[in-house]
Amino acid sequence: MIPQLTLEIENKTTVEQLQYLAEKFAGKIAFSTSFGQEDQAITDMIFRNNIPISVFTLDTGRFFPETYKVWQKTLDTYPGSRIEVAFPDAKQVEKMVSEKGPFSFYESVENRKECCNIRKVYPLGKVLIDCELWITGLRAEQSQARAELQYFELDAGFGITKYNPLKDWSLPQTVEYLKANNVPYNELHDKGFISIGCQPCTRAISADEDIRAGRWWWEDKSKKECGLHDTKESDVKVKVGKIM
Repeated sequence: MIPQLTLEIENKTTVEQLQYLAEKFAGKIAFSTSFGQEDQAITDMIFRNNIPISVFTLDTGRFFPETYKVWQKTLDTYPGSRIEVAFPDAKQVEKMVSEKGPFSFYESVENRKECCNIRKVYPLGKVLIDCELWITGLRAEQSQARAELQYFELDAGFGITKYNPLKDWSLPQTVEYLKANNVPYNELHDKGFISIGCQPCTRAISADEDIRAGRWWWEDKSKKECGLHDTKESDVKVKVGKIM
């Protein structure tokens, strides 16, 4: 399926690709946004062109205020637009915080991954269970782990095909798109925040740092994923057990 999909979108613009896939996977296609620069570019393409693709976000409950502001501004910019929201399971959050405190993720990689799983991975699984194609804002140059990114990939953990329309885009190209089209963006990007996640887990970076250096900065560089995009087949039973 993946080689065929790659051939089918060949020689199409990004907007044309989105339109084609929206028709092919009608009602079974969704785009996840965290309101970063890449996601805002894709959101603009979908909303500006009225492409029938469901747009959703995973509200972890620990967003920056600036992230909520760009969320609202996006809705205001595209009248009639809708961004679905998925929240973590309240009981899971309550149990984790009651047992380990509000900042357990600083104490170990295991604790941090537990927090990411509860606040992001499991809620994502609930959304994707009804989808056949998941659109992301990943770019190949974002990190070493994403260097081999393809347009279409099988995410074994969620058992779904993932589509990465901006895989070959550079950061300057992404920023230029936002400027040229007057797309709302998170004001933290102007303050040294390139990759923006939860407030306690994100910091600004300096010009000589890797663009994801500000995410989970206290951890080893090789572990810079939250679990949304590094799911393996061995994780499937764990995740299905949590989301059914």
